[in-house]
Amino acid sequence: MPFLLAAALCSVLVSVLLKLARRLDVDVGQAIAWNYVIAAAASALVFAPAPAALRQATAAWPALLGLGLLLPTIFLALAGSVRHAGIVRSEVAQRLSLLISLLAAFVLFGEPLSVTKVWGIAAGFAALLGLVWRSSHHAGERLHGAGRWVYPLLVFVGFGVIDVLFKRVAQAGVPLGAALLAMFVMALLVSLVLQGWRLASGQVRLGGRSLAAGLLLGLLNFGNILFYLRAHQALPGRPALVFAGMNLGVVALGALAGLLVFRERLSRLNLVALALAVLAIALLARG
Repeated sequence: MPFLLAAALCSVLVSVLLKLARRLDVDVGQAIAWNYVIAAAASALVFAPAPAALRQATAAWPALLGLGLLLPTIFLALAGSVRHAGIVRSEVAQRLSLLISLLAAFVLFGEPLSVTKVWGIAAGFAALLGLVWRSSHHAGERLHGAGRWVYPLLVFVGFGVIDVLFKRVAQAGVPLGAALLAMFVMALLVSLVLQGWRLASGQVRLGGRSLAAGLLLGLLNFGNILFYLRAHQALPGRPALVFAGMNLGVVALGALAGLLVFRERLSRLNLVALALAVLAIALLARG
C-alpha cells in the first residue's frame, strides 16, 4: 500500500505543479520538455534496457512513434485542463480514460464483456458528462467555459489512446524498460521541436524556473510509473486492488487538493459525477 500511496501522490503533485506554473512564472512547454530529459535518464538508470530489444520488436515501432508524439501534446492538454477546469476535473478525466482502453480491449483485443463492466462503463460516461457540464449565461463565461470541457475531453481521449498504444507495445513483446526509454526519448525530440519553434519565433525565452520545474516534473512523472510498477510487484496476486487503489487514490487526493488547497468550485452535478466516477472505477476493477 505505501507504493500505491506514493504513486497516487506523484500523479496528483504533477497536476499541482501544473496548476502553480503561472503563479511561479514557469513556462509549461519548457517544463514539459525538461521533464522528458529526467524521465528518459531515470528510465535508463533504473531499468537499464537492452537496445537489442527495440531493434527486434519492429512491430511495436508504429505504436512507440504514436506514444512519442502523443505524450508531450497530451501533457500540454493536461496543463490546459488543470488551468481551465481545475485539478479535480482533470484528474477524474484522466482516470476515466480507462473507458477507452476497456472498449478497445473488447473490440480489438477480444476481452469478454461482463455485466459489471457494462455498468461500470455506463457510470463512467455519465460521470464524464457530469464533470464537464457547466451552464453559462454570459458570453464571457461561455468563452472561458469552453476550456472547462474541451481540455478535460482532450485529456480523456488522449490518455485513453495512449493506454491502447501501450497495450500494442506489450503485445509486441517489448520489455517495459526499453519501451519507456524509447517513448521518453521520442517525446523529448517532439518537445524540443515544439519549444525550438517557440524560441525561434520569439514567443518565449529560456528560463531557470522552467528548467527547475521541469526537473521536478520529470521526477514526479517517473516516480508515478516506478511506484505503480512496484505496487504490482508487491501485490502480484491482486491486480484489481492495485488498479482500484491507484485510481481511487488519485481521485481522492486530487479532490482534496482541488477543493481544499485551490478552492475549486464544483456544482451539485459535478459532485454527483465525482461520486459516479468513484463507483465506475470500483465496478471496473471488480468486473
